[in-house]
Amino acid sequence: MHANDVRSTEVLRYGAYVCLSAAPDARAALARLPVPALAERLGLRNEFEPGDNHPTEAVAYLRRVSATPADIPDDALRQADAVVHVASPTAATVADFCAELEGALALTIKPHVIGGVVRPMLYTGNAMHNFAYAHRVLQQSGRVMPNACLLPMSKTADWWKKDWMERHTYMLPRYDDAGRMVSQGHALAAESGVPCLMRRTYKHPVEPAPPGAYDFITYFECADADVPTFHAVCSALRDVAKNPEWRFVREGPTWHGRRVATWNALFA
Repeated sequence: MHANDVRSTEVLRYGAYVCLSAAPDARAALARLPVPALAERLGLRNEFEPGDNHPTEAVAYLRRVSATPADIPDDALRQADAVVHVASPTAATVADFCAELEGALALTIKPHVIGGVVRPMLYTGNAMHNFAYAHRVLQQSGRVMPNACLLPMSKTADWWKKDWMERHTYMLPRYDDAGRMVSQGHALAAESGVPCLMRRTYKHPVEPAPPGAYDFITYFECADADVPTFHAVCSALRDVAKNPEWRFVREGPTWHGRRVATWNALFA
């Protein structure tokens, strides 16, 4: 007889980032669209004032600062003037918001939607949870942490050929036979961001993602003083001598925005 006590991999949350590019002469009309009423009807709380961490049903408005291209071309994200985030434990809520927003936009602009799901953590035992998550910064007001950075990525085919145990080893430091550390691995390379970078990751529902979709949509929020830490963490993760995992990563554009309190502030 076997225990058959398998941990759940059921989806905990659905999320999407709706990327919008608007011509200057269309912005006034866009600002008047009843998007706040749509969010209220669907029971979405504005993440600009999240309360005690991420709202369960959420909406957020992000206004462009800059964008940097990378390995995967994605002009719809790179050129986006604004990004709207929506999240819910219910897939239908996210789908309804995206569909009704697209309908409200009509022929003005065509939104570009990227997103995924949150599942229980795969590689995180007690020790790693205490290292990487127990003391993490939670989502705070947009007045305190105004910066928002969206960084989608995919892993290469060689990564997905590895079994889960081998993939797990890339999260940890590596040591030679004498016990000397030869690479930090993902966890130590990103350590400086734990206390100051709020982070969120959506995964594609299927791994690996199909062509044209991302495996992971990573997102960060931070205070102005911590923007250099965000870039330092990204630099450390991209250094394959420190973090060999990045040999198997292909990045989309890094999109940097500011969190704003209202829909119409996106187009002010």
